[in-house]
Amino acid sequence: MDSPQIFEYIILPLLIFCARVLDQSIGTMRIILISRGAKFIAPLLGFFEVIIWLLAITQIMKNLNNFISYIAYGGGFAFGNYVGILLEQKLALGHQIIRIISENELEALPMLLRTEGYAVTTLKGRGSKGPVTIVFTVVNRKDVPHVLKLVREMEPKAFTTVEDVRNLYAGYLRSRLPFRVAKKK
Repeated sequence: MDSPQIFEYIILPLLIFCARVLDQSIGTMRIILISRGAKFIAPLLGFFEVIIWLLAITQIMKNLNNFISYIAYGGGFAFGNYVGILLEQKLALGHQIIRIISENELEALPMLLRTEGYAVTTLKGRGSKGPVTIVFTVVNRKDVPHVLKLVREMEPKAFTTVEDVRNLYAGYLRSRLPFRVAKKK
């Protein structure tokens, strides 16, 4: 295989694959950030995503007879989604609310969570079988596995849900410092 063929059938498809992995990873992060209301970083990521995509698609259009580039383009798209999801999971951006519902009187669990630095709100409620205790805590996404481990250790039969929090307006977080955010108008 001579130099032009090495470039056309190995190097070019590899570059297209890498460009697609990069732009699709950025795109996946951008979509996740849009869903979380990140109105400044998402458009910036979109700018770079489109520039990289244009570079990749230009090479495809210049080399329409190179089927290997098509495979690289599709493979880069698929792998870029995977990389973007992994990246977002590692960054664990945002906050989540953990709701714990137990038929037991919960005193030790809220106290433990508070000593760990988490803000906790408890309520009394009524479930289908009688009285329940409901515990709410909003935590950084990175802290969710730790909090769930504590819940499973102390209240293994508790019904627990985890949901994304899009906006925070006032309150207390694990940093042990009150946080301030823009007031809703």
